[in-house]
Amino acid sequence: MIPGGVFDSSGLKQEIQHLESLSAEPEFWEDREAAEKTMAELKKIKVRIEPWDALLKELENTAALFELAVEENDESLEGEIQGSLDTLAASYEKLKLFELLGEKADPFSAFVTIHPGAGGTESCDWAAMLYRMYGRWAERHGFKITLLDLQEAEGGIKSVDIEINGDYAYGLLKGEGGIHRLVRISPFDSASRRHTSFASVYVSPVFDDDVSEIEVKPEDIRVDTYRASGAGGQHVNKTSSAVRMTHLETGIVVQCQNERSQLKNRSTAMKVLKSRLYEFYRLKQETERAAEAAEKKEIGWGSQIRSYVFHPYTMVKDLRTRHETGNIQAVMDGDLDTFIDAYLRWNNGL
Repeated sequence: MIPGGVFDSSGLKQEIQHLESLSAEPEFWEDREAAEKTMAELKKIKVRIEPWDALLKELENTAALFELAVEENDESLEGEIQGSLDTLAASYEKLKLFELLGEKADPFSAFVTIHPGAGGTESCDWAAMLYRMYGRWAERHGFKITLLDLQEAEGGIKSVDIEINGDYAYGLLKGEGGIHRLVRISPFDSASRRHTSFASVYVSPVFDDDVSEIEVKPEDIRVDTYRASGAGGQHVNKTSSAVRMTHLETGIVVQCQNERSQLKNRSTAMKVLKSRLYEFYRLKQETERAAEAAEKKEIGWGSQIRSYVFHPYTMVKDLRTRHETGNIQAVMDGDLDTFIDAYLRWNNGL
């Protein structure tokens, strides 16, 4: 963004020209791995800049239509022009949101881990509800969801690890990391009393192997193997293919059991561990938010980032940005974009 809120594309267009000139060199594809990285970077920049070019072109077309209507005193074009302006305004707000995603890891996909906290069976059900909510959100954005590990529990889930694959998935979801609080009439309480439950959400970026700055030595971790269980477990539980890694210094634990091969699960678990460590240290370095370092938080009272109230009224409220809505069902169906927008603005001091 530059002053006035206008997107400055000059630098990115120069970068596109530079990368395109590199790709035109005769020896470009001799190093296939390097070439593919260059093409991926080129695609990423074009994905960012092309929507702005399309917006400006549509704005010029609308301006030309307006001038025509004025010249010919044609009021019949008013509806078409207004509709175009409304669409342009919505597109502009969406593109402005992406300009707030300027941190190094923002363009990457995301690992999302959900754990129930204080509240027993209630919290296990709440964790399952959050799992469904983020799945719906990902579907809305056309992102691919991969289930890495699922530990089922009575009434819900004990833990779940998923990968949400898509451009800027981490940047959009990073503000979801923290404790989520639920207040409702319990479906598990025969006396129909109101219960409060908690669940933690951890979000970290999916780095390429050579991009991650985190180094994990064999002596830094403990690796356990076990037979897979839960979703898909009936196909892979004949051998100890599931992998659990514990980072000894931080206590961070990651698990993977989605593959039949222990080697593949080990590789994925290491990737998730490096991602979680990156996020842990990123939060720790932000001294004003050191208390929010995900692995050090108590999943309970006083540490929540958002409250979801089903009774005695309906409301979802983010305790950092103060953004709220009464349409709790829409939120549980994955309509999180207004909360994401509010967080990114708050995180950028806007």
